[in-house]
Amino acid sequence: MGIIEMESFFKNVVVGPPNSTLSLLKAFAEDKNPVKVNLCIGAYRTSDNQPYVLPVVRKTEARIVENRKINHEYLPSCGQQNFTTSAIELLLGEDSIAINENRVHGIQSISGTGALRLGAEFLFNVLGHKTVYMSNPTWENHERIFGRVGFTDIRSYRYWNSETRSVDIDGMLDDLDYAPQGAVVLLHACAHNPTGSDPTPDQWIRIANTIERKNLFVFFDSAYQGFASGDTNKDAFSVRYFISRGFELLCAQSFSKIFGLYAERVGCLIVVHNESSTIAAVTDQITNIIYDSYLNPPGYGACIIETVLNDNELYEEWQNDLKLMSNRIRSIRKSLYDELIHLKTPGSWNHIIDQIGMFSYTGLNENQVDTLINEHHVYLRRNGRISLCGLNESNVTYVAKAIHAAITSISN
Repeated sequence: MGIIEMESFFKNVVVGPPNSTLSLLKAFAEDKNPVKVNLCIGAYRTSDNQPYVLPVVRKTEARIVENRKINHEYLPSCGQQNFTTSAIELLLGEDSIAINENRVHGIQSISGTGALRLGAEFLFNVLGHKTVYMSNPTWENHERIFGRVGFTDIRSYRYWNSETRSVDIDGMLDDLDYAPQGAVVLLHACAHNPTGSDPTPDQWIRIANTIERKNLFVFFDSAYQGFASGDTNKDAFSVRYFISRGFELLCAQSFSKIFGLYAERVGCLIVVHNESSTIAAVTDQITNIIYDSYLNPPGYGACIIETVLNDNELYEEWQNDLKLMSNRIRSIRKSLYDELIHLKTPGSWNHIIDQIGMFSYTGLNENQVDTLINEHHVYLRRNGRISLCGLNESNVTYVAKAIHAAITSISN
């Protein structure tokens, strides 16, 4: 029989909008200049620019290999209970009132991104929320995730004050004051992406007051607990404060950064209720979403995390690994700041050392960014965000000189 010529079902498919990060990474890979610097990547790198496998992860993996009780059977749709219980205690604290009153539960997810997707789908299709507020600027995937679920009323609240290069708390609260009752508010638990600027404890209180008065629903994104400051308790302040006030909320929890398990895609969607009687129905609805999407989550990465969080010796080692990573980032922040000050680079640069976590919102404009990329081979996002992990002792002086040159040659 001959081959039947049929019109392609795919002929009207058009190329999607370009992904700015992927485009930058492709351009960086193709750049032949030996002094090129990648400040785009959202993953931790060592001082010699290598991926970092946490020593505690190496040790735990060896234990898992030797544990003959571990198998590769399907997990329940909501994941390993030992893992979700440990994840909840890490975020909320063992003495959390929500834990003690048995009104919180966790669902293992495919990374923090997967937890955001699960939570968004539950809020839209089950609870019927139609409006979501997210920070301006925000992590670009937030808008994509909520948009693909079905949210069409996606609004932003002011977050970054470009003049002071800090959190625009008054603008944020003013925008939330106009939010309709029941709107979802997406908040970054710590180390705000992309700005690296977090509200102070007093500002978190003001945010909670506004959300309570307007009867809004809180959805936290927690990707950097312990990675931001080196202290898991300090980095959990915002979530724990809201729970202490009695808020019902969701929290998408990621373990990629804080365990260096980027490829394992381990996350948890934590749901905090007003009372335990609603847990069963919510769990059933989210289970149905999971069952119709991917059936059940992967087990290996969660097994590593659950083992570490429940072993005192391994847990202490992990805490030390977090301090090592966060200290390196703080150190390189200070180095970049010192170099810019030494060069007498125009402008104020205190925000570089005031910010926290992996990223810095430098304040560079698009023309200056273009100059950095095209003339100096320093690759960063067009909004001026840089990943501090791409800096080290061998390139920080070069990058500071490139920034100085871009600013002094292009003012706007």
